[in-house]
Amino acid sequence: MKPTIPLTLQEIARTHGDYPAQMLRRTDRPTADQTTGFATRTYAELRDIVERCAAGLLSLGIERGDHVGLVAENRGEWLVADLATLSIGAADVPRGNDTPANELAYILDYADCSTAFVEDAAQVRKIVSTLERTPKLTRLITFLDTDARDTLVGELTAESGAAGSVEILTLDEVEERGRELLESRPDAVADFRERGEADDVATLIFTSGTTGTPKGVMLTHDNFLHQVRHVPDLIEVGAGDIWLCVLPVWHSFERIMQYVAIGSASCLAYSKPVGHVMLADLQTVRPTWMASVPRIWEAVQTGIYRNVKTQSAVKQALFRFFVAIGSAHARLDNKLRGRLPRFARRSRVADALTAIVPWLALYPLRALGGLLVFSKIRQKLGGRFVAGISGGGALPPGVDAFFQAAGILLLEGYGLTETGPVLAVRAQRHPVAGTVGPVFPETQITIVDDAGAPLPPGKQGLIMARGPQVMKGYYKQPELTASVLNADGWINTGDLGMLTHDNELRITGRAKDTIVLRGGENVEPLPIEQKLQESELIDHAILQGQDQRNLGLLIVPNPDAVLRLAVELGIVDGDSAYDVALLADDAIRARFAALIRETVSAKNGFRAFERIGPFALIPGPLAIGDELSQKQEVKRHVVASKYADQIAALFE
Repeated sequence: MKPTIPLTLQEIARTHGDYPAQMLRRTDRPTADQTTGFATRTYAELRDIVERCAAGLLSLGIERGDHVGLVAENRGEWLVADLATLSIGAADVPRGNDTPANELAYILDYADCSTAFVEDAAQVRKIVSTLERTPKLTRLITFLDTDARDTLVGELTAESGAAGSVEILTLDEVEERGRELLESRPDAVADFRERGEADDVATLIFTSGTTGTPKGVMLTHDNFLHQVRHVPDLIEVGAGDIWLCVLPVWHSFERIMQYVAIGSASCLAYSKPVGHVMLADLQTVRPTWMASVPRIWEAVQTGIYRNVKTQSAVKQALFRFFVAIGSAHARLDNKLRGRLPRFARRSRVADALTAIVPWLALYPLRALGGLLVFSKIRQKLGGRFVAGISGGGALPPGVDAFFQAAGILLLEGYGLTETGPVLAVRAQRHPVAGTVGPVFPETQITIVDDAGAPLPPGKQGLIMARGPQVMKGYYKQPELTASVLNADGWINTGDLGMLTHDNELRITGRAKDTIVLRGGENVEPLPIEQKLQESELIDHAILQGQDQRNLGLLIVPNPDAVLRLAVELGIVDGDSAYDVALLADDAIRARFAALIRETVSAKNGFRAFERIGPFALIPGPLAIGDELSQKQEVKRHVVASKYADQIAALFE
């Protein structure tokens, strides 16, 4: 494989130029298929438009080593802007549309951006409103058409005159400038592209995770391409496959999938993580792969159960029966095929011998369930679905088990923005349940105790990692870099986990999320929260209790499920709409209290000090960009601040 991302694109366009690279969701494209609403761009076409846009950037004076902002969601133009920037040796600084104006101004200024791509009028307005904080920023390139851009500039000028201090171009205009440059200098971009090296910085991804000030993670071409090179070791994706893209592309998880698609000559179809949009696109695009965060798989499971509850009592009973059969058979199948994690040494032959008879006994029922029930679920995924890749957070065991029961393959992965991101992922041919898969090729992971001493398989400790995908460092922050990345290249992930005897990894929690009770007991919130969130009544469970005698809980209920419960309890009639006042009803609260007691109990493996005392129901919903990160993980520091009064009341 070539040493840089643009050179990789050139090679794929040479060998697979006629293959589809992108399916573009744009109603104004005359080439859009009238059935699917998508237009297709081939790899040869993608290469050519990237070349023109890269030349356009050169004509604007952007040079090798410059940083270019990229504020947009996942769409075809994002990849063009990204690849054009990288083609001339510059690095992009991506961020999502929901980034607050002040945070965006901080990032663009700190990263020394003189130019930024921006998706639409809202993003232009946001940046223009804080120009006094970004003195180096002189140019915006928007994905709007020329007429919309002209209208926007006119409005901004009439409102405040602020647009006059920054040039606003369209991507089409940049492409046209590039076309003109290439007519006189055909090798203008090629000269820059050939000078590219594997260790060149490709991007600065600013991330605060769930705590702290944004940090600029410097990732190189080789950080990304190391993963692209080794994807065939783990999953079988190739030319003609289609990825349904639903995640924010500025985050490293979706971004690596863009490059995996290029490296495998597969196609990117742009969708949205909105239930009705995504489900419709699954039907029309019929993808083979989809990368997403656990919350999306949870939402799919919840939607299935919600639909089942509208069926007759007989159909509901059959569904529950076949899910139970499917789950039991999947566990036996894992045992039979050696796909159970070995945290202690154990004979795989003995496992297989004890599993074979019940496996055979349940197989006819599993097959019948697949025909009568689960085939319909698979059809909703388009009928060609090979596997989903879940990352950006821990996949709840209940969700994982449900899709195993349904015969739908989910490959859970693990990583950090600082590792580009993949450190481990389940292998398609040998997915080991209860783990995030084997350690990624040419990567080392060690589990250490509080003193930094290595721990054997089966022992929980801090996860340390080293490999070619580990970042170059934090931009302009050598001290912060040194605090997580030592001289030998080992990065402190901040996560807790354990290895199996087969070098597979299980994530058990976050070191910095650990709650320490007054009695000195350490509690990992994630397993408890995940177990509670298996209930349809709970959208989010957020454990509390640092330095307290016992644990407390904030719950964001699911409004639809609460309303159904209220109807069941006779509090309201079936025609009523949801009202947050229901959360104060004694009968509703009693049902939540019972749910907590039954879920966080000894029978489910929880210890006495992990039992939950007081709880509070908060209306929600939690919002991405506020209480939730882009990966839809809870920002505990934001929740702690926003709901400080409710948390304090738990322990009064």
